Amino acid sequence: MTTRLFLYLGIIVLGGLIGARAKLKENFIKRLGSFQTACLLFLLFIMGVKIGMDEKVINSFLSIGLNALIMSIFTVGFSIIFVYIINKLCLGGKE
Repeated sequence: MTTRLFLYLGIIVLGGLIGARAKLKENFIKRLGSFQTACLLFLLFIMGVKIGMDEKVINSFLSIGLNALIMSIFTVGFSIIFVYIINKLCLGGKE
């Protein structure tokens, strides 16, 4: 477990160093967004396959979805409330 964490962190640091130090070609930079999207879609596909293979998740999908919906509503709601309060306290209601 710790080895994987260090591997992930190392890959992120390596990518950051290459991005910060290297002068990447304009063509590569333009294609990077498409590459990221493709990798993200592949990751989501693999996650879907893994979820689909787990019977416990499939059987409790409704309750998991309901919990996720409730958590999302509370997260968004309280975020809006806190931003409103901080706006009133710190900025006096000005934008």
